[in-house]
Amino acid sequence: MLRKAQTPAIDGWYKIGKKPQLIGSQCKKCQTYFFPKNDRECRNPRCSSTEFSETSLSREGRIWSYTNACYQPPAPYIVDNSFIPFAIAAVELEVEKLIVLGQVATGTDVDSLAIGMQVELVIEPLHETEDEVKMIWKWRPKDL
Repeated sequence: MLRKAQTPAIDGWYKIGKKPQLIGSQCKKCQTYFFPKNDRECRNPRCSSTEFSETSLSREGRIWSYTNACYQPPAPYIVDNSFIPFAIAAVELEVEKLIVLGQVATGTDVDSLAIGMQVELVIEPLHETEDEVKMIWKWRPKDL
């Protein structure tokens, strides 16, 4: 049996593999970080730069806030047969101090999360097509 190719569900936002990375950008003038990548004008109100460098963002951070999704989101969210509630965390990246929102890894419920908990970036399947498995980034607590 052939194994399906694993590809990012959103092109250009992250790299998959043994050490997944979110792909962001950094303003060359004020050093502000952005996710997803920014290539137009700096969103820092004190900066007018239009020059950015692509950068791999921190793989670890701390939970800034979190909640649970107890209802099925509308399209384009894809559900195979039945919706399973999941947790969502806003994570402050370790180096950049940028808040990045994402689902929490499968098997981790909202009751096991806490503000300030250290988490790491992981990649998990989002859904399958005939030819490939679409992968998405999630946050996994390091203490569990």
